[in-house]
Amino acid sequence: MSQAVQLAKINIYGAVQGVGFRPFIYRLAQQYNLKGCVSNTSQGVSILVEGSVETLREFITAVRLKKPERAVIFSMNYYFVQPAGYKDFEIITSESEGVKSAWILPDIATCHLCIEEIFDPTDRRYLYPFTNCTHCGPRYTIVESLPYDRPNTTMKKFVMCPACRVEYENPNNRRFHAQPNACPECGPVLQFYNSVGSLKQDRHNALLAAVSAIRKGHIVAVKGLGGFHLFVDAGNRDAVARLRARKNREQKPFALLFPDIRCVESVCTISNVERQWLISPEAPIVLLHRRHGKSSNDATICSEVAPFNPWLGVMLPYTPLHHIMLRLLDKPVVATSANLSDEPICYQNENTLERMKGIADCYLMHNRPIARHVDDSILRVVKNRELVLRRARGFAPLPVATDVKLTPSLAVGGHLKNTVCLAQDKFVFISQHIGDLETESSMAVFKNVTDDLIRLYQINPQSIFTDLHPDYESTKYAQRMYTGSFGVQHHYAHILSCMAENEIAPPVLGIAWDGTGYGPDGTVWGGEFLEINANGYRRIGHLLPFLLPGGEKAVKEPRRSAAGVLYRIFGRDCADTAEFQKLFPQKQAGVILKMLQRRINSPVTTSAGRLFDAVSALSGIQTINYYEGQAAMRMEYLAESSESDNTSYDFNIGENNLIVDWKYMIQQILEDVRSNDLHYVSKRFHETMSAIIVRVAERVGVEKVVMSGGCFQNRLLLERTITLLEKAGFMPVWHQRVPPNDGGICLGQIMAPVYGGIK
Repeated sequence: MSQAVQLAKINIYGAVQGVGFRPFIYRLAQQYNLKGCVSNTSQGVSILVEGSVETLREFITAVRLKKPERAVIFSMNYYFVQPAGYKDFEIITSESEGVKSAWILPDIATCHLCIEEIFDPTDRRYLYPFTNCTHCGPRYTIVESLPYDRPNTTMKKFVMCPACRVEYENPNNRRFHAQPNACPECGPVLQFYNSVGSLKQDRHNALLAAVSAIRKGHIVAVKGLGGFHLFVDAGNRDAVARLRARKNREQKPFALLFPDIRCVESVCTISNVERQWLISPEAPIVLLHRRHGKSSNDATICSEVAPFNPWLGVMLPYTPLHHIMLRLLDKPVVATSANLSDEPICYQNENTLERMKGIADCYLMHNRPIARHVDDSILRVVKNRELVLRRARGFAPLPVATDVKLTPSLAVGGHLKNTVCLAQDKFVFISQHIGDLETESSMAVFKNVTDDLIRLYQINPQSIFTDLHPDYESTKYAQRMYTGSFGVQHHYAHILSCMAENEIAPPVLGIAWDGTGYGPDGTVWGGEFLEINANGYRRIGHLLPFLLPGGEKAVKEPRRSAAGVLYRIFGRDCADTAEFQKLFPQKQAGVILKMLQRRINSPVTTSAGRLFDAVSALSGIQTINYYEGQAAMRMEYLAESSESDNTSYDFNIGENNLIVDWKYMIQQILEDVRSNDLHYVSKRFHETMSAIIVRVAERVGVEKVVMSGGCFQNRLLLERTITLLEKAGFMPVWHQRVPPNDGGICLGQIMAPVYGGIK
């Protein structure tokens, strides 16, 4: 009976388009001598295959075990029916009907086979900057609709030459149905423009002109996969300083693109996990600790790249263009997004010439359109695993799988580091990083990304979820565009995001620490202890509140947070303290005191982020932030290099509540600042913040402790807290592929109906 011929109908769902899945199935069918066909569908891949039931079962097992490396199979169902009499096995035209649920792959870094071809003088793709195959190249940034076939991508205008067509149609070739497949004869080409937008060179000469310009200290706008970078020689102080001035970016660190891993090792210390992420197909920016002393190659990276910062954001070439340019330069370059502060990245040729006027000295462009902007992803390694801080190229738009079925929904995220997401069935598709919604141009990008995600997957959201903050532009947009939107408290969304990513069910103790979040009581939350159960959340504790004179101004001026902390301890006498007088000129000091006394534009906050700022300012580390989180980051760096023991400052937790009184800690810090170095103060402060979490966990007694919010981007705080929680017998849970900052809250918003707690 088992030898009777049957037809197996197999449907596969997941990331199975753009990874060479159909040629893999073709070759596997040949190996098992099976007949039938395979095609892409809007949902994934469909296979019809005939043979004996025994052979078919072996084939189905082999599909799972031997699938292409970049493929992700979420589910595979099959059933047997009467055979149809197939004579051979073939790959047929894709189906485009039905609900669009196929997973779109992120852009994938150039594979080693393509790199070998690029640098082989005998190969027809020698030094061709758009070389790719089914294992690598653009995906998300070129796809316009599903299924993922060439007519549905921005490559549709490039007609393949006979040689490329042979590769594309040969199931045994690694470029079989590689949708961006091209060569110098038929594919995209480079163009080099001067500062006023005049075309000067094309093809390889354009690349050589750009390399020459970088060597001369010029700022070159280079078009990559998901947008433009601004390149300058990382060792040229004048060039980097000029870039800072033109971008209006005083001290925020620049990302770096290194030619190869050996060059990185000469500048930074690298763990095995960090190394694997640097060379991974995702190719993110990885935060690495800079070497110091004789073992470091200081001449290649000037201090202006990352002022007052021992960490460097490092990435390796991930496109053929990058590989060729960096091979010729043989030195690291600054590779920062082509934009002004608070504006989205440039990704269209003509628009870039206009927006980068006066910033870039020249432009290296190409004529392959980018369907959507995608920034570089950023991660750091914590406890030997990745912690994604910005989720974009290499990760987006792969979904997060949940263990519950969700109704078609849209969540629009927050105001800073915005992302949006769509839910369908058990999957949540999170957009690429959009950024801060501070300008009209950033809001335009937010709307485009939201509409694009809905159009791409053809999901009609039945429910819309927003932040509770009534003044967030994302919230106002959702309320204008959709009826019946639901608000989700900011910190509850943080915890649900971490729970969803880690597939953690309640009950949990949620530690939500960040800079700012709208509290239902009208105050600024940010140092929260939340009890999450099957029916929603309950705020069971928080850090001792204090006032923020100037409100939002305190985000950029940590000294204002310090003033609020001093006022909480000393009342009006705070103005007489040496610390207060050191923070503010005499005239401004009087204004600040009046604001505190009369509660003029001085909201109440429990924010852990603002407490970090206050301690940084009181310690004399950073009184003004030149970029978000700078004061807290500088404290982290100082603490990392401290050789002091793990003693903490004193604090108290209310007997009848879980309000953490930090006044004792601040008073001890003021004493220590006068007699100890800042490394010691910073280390003890971090130790205290970790100890607070453990003490609260012991009071609550819930095993699973979930940590989320921007404060947990701090590696020292997170690692120390994890260690202490594990030692105390708790199960710490933290982020991995979804950012702990506001880039992850859309996921938490969309999960809120599962547990309740929506408004």
